[in-house]
Amino acid sequence: MRLLPSAQPFGNHDQTTLRHTLPIAPQFYVTAPQPCPYLEGRMERKLFTALSGEPAERLNDSLSQQGFRRSQNVLYRPSCADCNACMSARIRVADFAPTKSQRRAARRNSRLIRRANSPWATEAQYALFRRYLDHRHADGGMADMDIFEFAAMIEETPVKSRVIEYHEPVAPEGEDDTLVGVCLTDVLGDGVSLVYSFFEPELERHSLGTHIILDHIEIAREAGLPYVYLGYWVPGSPKMGYKARFSALEIYKNGAWINMGNPADHASEIHPLNVDPIAEQVARIRLPDGQPAKPRR
Repeated sequence: MRLLPSAQPFGNHDQTTLRHTLPIAPQFYVTAPQPCPYLEGRMERKLFTALSGEPAERLNDSLSQQGFRRSQNVLYRPSCADCNACMSARIRVADFAPTKSQRRAARRNSRLIRRANSPWATEAQYALFRRYLDHRHADGGMADMDIFEFAAMIEETPVKSRVIEYHEPVAPEGEDDTLVGVCLTDVLGDGVSLVYSFFEPELERHSLGTHIILDHIEIAREAGLPYVYLGYWVPGSPKMGYKARFSALEIYKNGAWINMGNPADHASEIHPLNVDPIAEQVARIRLPDGQPAKPRR
């Protein structure tokens, strides 16, 4: 799962404007093209709108059900000019059944202690975040994030969010327990959304990433919520292939949630003829109060 760098998710000017103004009917904007982090040789573009004030919860719920994701006080969805590969993915909690390897991952991490906290950044989280990036995403868009940008990523949320921490048990010698995993999680009306997660890279064989997803399925089940939102799945991207290994997976495609089925069946989404004009995409967005969405450039 990828989150835009918190310092300037859509450019400094746009971010400053969006933080301080929110029209009655949300305005939608399009970013300038940038190299795609998932498919080599392609360019990405995003459709986005502000998320703040009293309507934030309802807007986040509504647009999350339409394939949008949150980055601080912005909701965005890929809207590339010649590719339609990025599809939001979610797990149906009631129908999920773990595979043998996922059950092994759950057993390996059964000792971990889960702690759900308010969205507040700590030095221990940032230290783990830096180790994770340096080991797994040293050349990614978030590689140069400092502690202040990290704190903004965690704390700047206008919706109900939690920081789910995973700790090794307290050592017998009385030392503090060890933080090994973190997930910034939004609580939606119909599920939980994994905004961004990271974990101890030295414990790669423990499948901590898989465990975090499995545990969020349990969190959703305990709360009576039907879905776990995983972010985007991209056919043809090795970075996103792990999501297809979870059962009861749905993807948001052509304006509706459908069962993923065979991942190979979605390879054609990288063809430019599958992309609708941006004005048509915006016109189909359903707002929580029934108002029409408005594109702006």
